[in-house]
Amino acid sequence: MIRGIARHPWVVSLNSLFDEFDEPAPQAARLAPALKSLAERGVYFGTSSWKYDGWLGSIYSPDRYLTRGKLSHKKFESECLREYAATFPVVGGDFSFYQFPTAEFWAQLFSQVPPHFGFGLKVPEEITVLRWPGHARYGVRAGKENEHFLDASLFERAFTKLLEPHRQHVPVMMFEFGTFSSKEMPAQQFMERLDRFLESLPGGWNYGVEIRNKEFLQPKYFAMLARHNVAHVFNAWTKMPSLADQIAIPEAFTANFTVVRALLQKGRTYEQAVKMFEPYKEVQQPDHSTREALKNLAEESLQIGRRAHVFLNNRLEGNSPGTIEAVVSAIGESRKTT
Repeated sequence: MIRGIARHPWVVSLNSLFDEFDEPAPQAARLAPALKSLAERGVYFGTSSWKYDGWLGSIYSPDRYLTRGKLSHKKFESECLREYAATFPVVGGDFSFYQFPTAEFWAQLFSQVPPHFGFGLKVPEEITVLRWPGHARYGVRAGKENEHFLDASLFERAFTKLLEPHRQHVPVMMFEFGTFSSKEMPAQQFMERLDRFLESLPGGWNYGVEIRNKEFLQPKYFAMLARHNVAHVFNAWTKMPSLADQIAIPEAFTANFTVVRALLQKGRTYEQAVKMFEPYKEVQQPDHSTREALKNLAEESLQIGRRAHVFLNNRLEGNSPGTIEAVVSAIGESRKTT
C-alpha cells in the first residue's frame, strides 16, 4: 500500500512565521532569513528540542524572560517556544517519546506557535519498546516485555486521535526503535511485524522509522518502507553507519519526503556527549563529514523538489543552532557558485 502524503498549509506559506519578533538575538537574526528561504522551497531545518539556557543571548533574548530584573528560568521554559518559532520552521518533539500527552497539553503547546510551524514528533516508547529497560523509572515494568509493542490500536486511540485537530503542526511522526538483540528480534521478524503494523496505521499522516540496528539496512527493509511511503529516518548515531554512508544507499529514500536526525558523532555515546558539551553554548567539535552529508542531502532535495525535514541535536557538535548555521551557510555558498 502506498500511503498518501499529508498536505500541510505551512508547506507553501511561511510568511507569518518569522515576523513576530522585531529585535531577535544575533544568531537568530542571521539564521531566520536563510531558514525561511529554504523552508519556502521545502527544506526545513530545526533542532531536536528548544529549552536550552545555553542559547540565551544567541537564539533567545534574555530580557524577554526577566522577572523583577532577574532571569526567570520558569518563564524562559514556559515561553521560549514562541521565540524559537520566530527563527526556525520546525522542531523535533523528543518529549512525546516518554508519554502520551493529553489533549489539553497538545492544545496548549500548539497555541504558542504560528499556524505553519511544525513538530517532528517522536511516537511514545509505549509503541516502540520491545522490552522495558531495567531502570528504576519504569517501576514494576522494568525488564518485562512490553505488551503494547507495535500496537496500532493504542497508537491511534492515544496519539493520532488527539492530534487530529492539529494536523497542520505535525509534518511527520517518527517511530524510534532502540537496538534489538539478534536473538530477541532478528531482522526478518522485525520487518514482518513492522510491515503489519504500518499497514494498520491511520492514513493522512507522514511517518518515519528510525532504527539502531545497522544490519537492518538491507533492500528488503527499504522496500517494505517504500510500499507504505514511510521514510527511513537517516540518523547519525554512535553505532550506526555515518549519515554519508546511509545517504549513499539509493534504496534508503523510501518516501516522497525525507527525514534526518543528526544526533551523535559516530562512536560517541549520549552520556559522553552530554558531559562534553553541556550547557550547549557553542560548537565545540565540528563534525565535517556529517555537515557535508547534510549539505548534500539538502541540495539534492532542493534540486528535485523532495520535501526534507532535518533535525539537529546539541550532542552532535555542542550547539545545534551553530551546526545548522554552518550547514546553511555552506548551502548558500554552493548555490552562489552554480
